[in-house]
Amino acid sequence: MSPASPGGSLTLDRGLALLQAVADAEGQGCGVAELAARIGVSRAAVYRLLTPLAERGLVWRDGAKVRLGVGLLRLADRVLPQLRDAAGPVLRALAEETGATAHLSIADADTVQAVAVVEPSWTSYHVGYRVGSRHSISRGAAGKAMTLHKQEPGWVTTAGELQPGAHGVAAPVRGVPGLRASIGLVSLDAIDAKVLGPRVVRAAAELAKILS
Repeated sequence: MSPASPGGSLTLDRGLALLQAVADAEGQGCGVAELAARIGVSRAAVYRLLTPLAERGLVWRDGAKVRLGVGLLRLADRVLPQLRDAAGPVLRALAEETGATAHLSIADADTVQAVAVVEPSWTSYHVGYRVGSRHSISRGAAGKAMTLHKQEPGWVTTAGELQPGAHGVAAPVRGVPGLRASIGLVSLDAIDAKVLGPRVVRAAAELAKILS
């Protein structure tokens, strides 16, 4: 097989840009003219790019609007196990060192989903946190950490926002394109932010390095 031509690489880049533009609409859908303006190509080029994406179920036409397709869910189902595998050692080290329940959460529009949880093995009691749990991105340390701007402090602490008596601290996973995620701790004891804040920041940086 011959190496990919420059034209082929450009087509792939434009196709990915188109898919990102549809995703950025966050469920509202985009018209062809709007997509053309967003990625800087002609409407005819958008129609050509949409054909293979639609054939694979990555987008679909809803009248005049283009929306994300269910084919992305199949891809996500294959990504999450790999993400859990990558995060497992990082979360295990964090949970064992701190004695608190460690978790990796990702953003899904305006909600947060816990995708990996590791409980410490040596504590008499700790917080149980179920994989698949969802909550608003505006509540809890995990979600609020994802909304931090780069110039803001590297972690967020909360108390009793998701579960009475539970304390949380979380830091965003930064530098991984397309991933909005955070690593955090949840504990029944008060959080010492000066100690645990930097620790979750390091864990988030470790995972970002693995995924980059």
